[in-house]
Amino acid sequence: MKLSKREIDALTCPPNRRELLVFDDAVKGLGLRVTRAGARVFLFEYWRDGRTHRMRLGPYGKAGGLTHVKARKLATALRGQVAAGRHPAEERKAARRQADQEAVARKALASAEKLTFAALAAHWEQEALADRRPRYRGEAVRSLRVNFADLATRPVHAIDAAAARRAVDAIDKSRGAIMARRSHAYARAMFGWAKRRELVTVNPFAGGIEGRETPRDRVLSDAELGEVWRAAGRLGWPSGDFVRFLLLTLQREAEVAGLRRGELAEDLSVWELPGARAKNGKAHIVHLAEPARAILHAAPRVGSSPLVFTTTGKRPISSFSNAKEALDRYIKAERLKIAAEQGAAPAPLVPWRLHDLRRTGVTVLARLGVRWEVADKLLNHVQGAIRGVAAIYQRHEFLAEREAALGAWAAHVLAVGKGR
Repeated sequence: MKLSKREIDALTCPPNRRELLVFDDAVKGLGLRVTRAGARVFLFEYWRDGRTHRMRLGPYGKAGGLTHVKARKLATALRGQVAAGRHPAEERKAARRQADQEAVARKALASAEKLTFAALAAHWEQEALADRRPRYRGEAVRSLRVNFADLATRPVHAIDAAAARRAVDAIDKSRGAIMARRSHAYARAMFGWAKRRELVTVNPFAGGIEGRETPRDRVLSDAELGEVWRAAGRLGWPSGDFVRFLLLTLQREAEVAGLRRGELAEDLSVWELPGARAKNGKAHIVHLAEPARAILHAAPRVGSSPLVFTTTGKRPISSFSNAKEALDRYIKAERLKIAAEQGAAPAPLVPWRLHDLRRTGVTVLARLGVRWEVADKLLNHVQGAIRGVAAIYQRHEFLAEREAALGAWAAHVLAVGKGR
């Protein structure tokens, strides 16, 4: 029949059928489907590749639907496409697939925009580092957050190899080659993990960096050691007391900062560092000389917190770089005062790090006659001077010798700390 408004409005689906399909006499291929529920939908039918293909054109109706006139125009245009050798039904399917792919891509891009460097670091910490030693986990995440602060809010998909290279170069310039290499290693591990889980498509830190990590050999002189001791005294609680305790025990910064009262003997004579907090995962005993015990006696309690070196009670102090900068300022000020009294130029401050105190302590202890195997045990090295077969059978912990060594070391520090 000719599909006019009057005929279309009058069409109904027979009661014994699910739908009624009629075609227009005016435009070949234009059809109308009428359902039992009363819905009316225009369609277009054509022959291609040995079979019939149908396309839905749209519903008939006043509210946004097609009129019979518009339906004829659409069908006529489609007939022209078929005559020209095109396949409109397949083209529509392809267009829909393309639209779906673009929608998925837009969604992925929106998700990628939310996955910033900082967000990935948090995800890496929670998922990949959950079973790693707390020491490694803390160092890795802190290094990423502090040293790559400029990348924190940048989406990870927008970080390419050039951006990674610039970030590592900046660390090299500001904090040295060792820190640059270690930070690069943490970032490479994080992005490698993310790539394996298809969170990113490339690892911008996959390439190596130039140069080799040169072991540090900075040892402070007795005069410099005395300056550090006095500057720490001026710095006060908690950073100054932390530095003095660090110096007296020769342990690592993070291990000292995380000191808990439950790790201390009742008389404060011994500190038992649990393996979970030690860098090498090995429990360690540190004998505390009288100056170290005095620091603990004077340390204020923050509520019911188990931490010793804390200001919030919730977490240990962590601003080691700020403490180091303050120490340098006090040391320079002391040198300037002495130089003014002597009418000379102040001696320049040779760069040093808190970790150099451990090396300095071992060097001085050797000078004081302490055996090297005792010093290795005192520092809790994973592989010290005792190696190979000897390391397997040498289980002596030299506890008495270590206690004597730290006592001698504390006396030396107090002596050089008196200054003029």
